[in-house]
Amino acid sequence: MRNIKNDILYEDNHIVVVNKKPSDIIQGDKTGDMPLSEITKLYLKEKYNKPGNVFCGVVHRLDRPVSGAVIFARTSKALSRLNEMLRKHEIHKKYWAVVEQKPKNKNGHLLHYLRKNPKQNKSYVVKEGTEGALKAELKYQHIASSDKYYLLEIELLTGRHHQIRVQLANMGCIIKGDLKYGAKRSNKDASIHLHARYLDFIHPVKKTDLSILANPPKDPIWDYFVANHL
Repeated sequence: MRNIKNDILYEDNHIVVVNKKPSDIIQGDKTGDMPLSEITKLYLKEKYNKPGNVFCGVVHRLDRPVSGAVIFARTSKALSRLNEMLRKHEIHKKYWAVVEQKPKNKNGHLLHYLRKNPKQNKSYVVKEGTEGALKAELKYQHIASSDKYYLLEIELLTGRHHQIRVQLANMGCIIKGDLKYGAKRSNKDASIHLHARYLDFIHPVKKTDLSILANPPKDPIWDYFVANHL
């Protein structure tokens, strides 16, 4: 089990925010790997020497190959309030994506309708009105370039399955390493270059404003953008 002490971005009696690694799963799945929710639970249990079960509620998810800031609730009251905030789009999220193709416009607003295929665990852009289709919206900005790749900052306006991956691929900007949506080759560690960089929300109990930044994983491409542009 990995030690997440150095990945804690924020912690108090009500919530804990963890910088997820690309290999982490948020909740248990068929792989049987220990999920980040359980690792966080054990971290809290050990740190505070708590007997019995420790509460650690999952507020939102990131796909396994994606890294970045994830909120867990430490109380049921915080969890229900955060769930309601999520439903009302009161938790503002920004992502970084490294893509293989330069976008035609420096910034833009994407609106698509997406339908999930559960058997493939993949989503597709479909026509408005298609059965099972959900509206997906995001804003993007091209913020930096290297000799081979382009860094986009994405503001998520809705939270759909694989939304950023599908919408960027649909405009020809495939995320580095994302074989599922058209990348030419995978990353060695099975990650994709998509990172939940920034969270901004009102604390569910204290009612103070929280702004949380998560640094991307250490690798030559992320390191280049962090060192040279940000």
